[in-house]
Amino acid sequence: MSPATAAKIHWFARLEHRFHVWRERRARRRGRSATAVPFPGYGGTGWVRVVGRVLIVPRAPRQAPGERASVRGWRSFVSIPVGFASVQVQVGDQVHDVVADRGGVIDTVIEADLEPGWQTFTMSVEGQEPVEARAFIVADSVTFGVVSDVDDTVMVTALPRPFVAAWNSFVLDEHARTPVPGMAVLLEQIMRTHPGSPMIYLSTGAWNVAPTLRRFLNRNLFPKGSMLLTDWGPTHDRWFRSGREHKLGNLRRLAQEFPQVRWLLIGDDGQHDEAIYSQFQKEHPEQVAGVAIRRLLPAEAVLAGGRSGGEHTEGDVPWVSAEDGAGLRDLLGEVGIIDERS
Repeated sequence: MSPATAAKIHWFARLEHRFHVWRERRARRRGRSATAVPFPGYGGTGWVRVVGRVLIVPRAPRQAPGERASVRGWRSFVSIPVGFASVQVQVGDQVHDVVADRGGVIDTVIEADLEPGWQTFTMSVEGQEPVEARAFIVADSVTFGVVSDVDDTVMVTALPRPFVAAWNSFVLDEHARTPVPGMAVLLEQIMRTHPGSPMIYLSTGAWNVAPTLRRFLNRNLFPKGSMLLTDWGPTHDRWFRSGREHKLGNLRRLAQEFPQVRWLLIGDDGQHDEAIYSQFQKEHPEQVAGVAIRRLLPAEAVLAGGRSGGEHTEGDVPWVSAEDGAGLRDLLGEVGIIDERS
């Protein structure tokens, strides 16, 4: 990194980077090494978006034979990110060298000719054994996709309140996290109605919790999907990343990458999802198939600090709202997005 570039980075970001470098050096002196942790990505004809992170991970907690592992949320945040690590991504016979960012995050697009559907490739770092990565390849003929929020949409978290957010992120056992009733069935039925469609979980949560989130989705029978999270902490020019810009930026990117796809946008009324989806609809009205908003229960709304205003862009795009997945399923069936016979 050149001095000119470093001078433009927020001082707290530079401090955070030095802290992680110090932790990395200590870990390596103890004989620990880095590993690539892949996350589900996506792609299209001739390309794939590779997503993952390079970390020095803590040792897994011991447990008695046959006993279920109890994983507290804080363990997701004690892994050490390895900044600017060189990663080898192998797709078929082709090997691509990519570089992680300052926080160890890998988010890059590489050329690859893969068949539509879920495909596998490998990632490796520092000569370690390659690990298997997956990506969903969208066929050119696909014209429908789903983007779903996570917090308070598929998982009850009451995230906006700082103390509740801290409890859910750092303290709560991952097995105690509660799915929103009916949402797994709703999403599975949507995917059955529209086979071959991409399923994107778009969240303002940190990449640290991606493995926990993946286990939660699998355990509660949610459909497999690509994950787009963010990196907590300071950016080049501000203390913390903007969750709203993260979501809008990725929606705009999806619109550009898949111009033929119309998206069903699923969120809740406890954060900014309605405003974000409304803004996206104004910019790309032809690429929104519908919007489904999960209304927080009264107690959840209190914990979340209230509800959003509920205003949205007028137009031909159906907006539906209900308190759970079953209610949304009925309303989406009425507007033809779900085939109730599937």
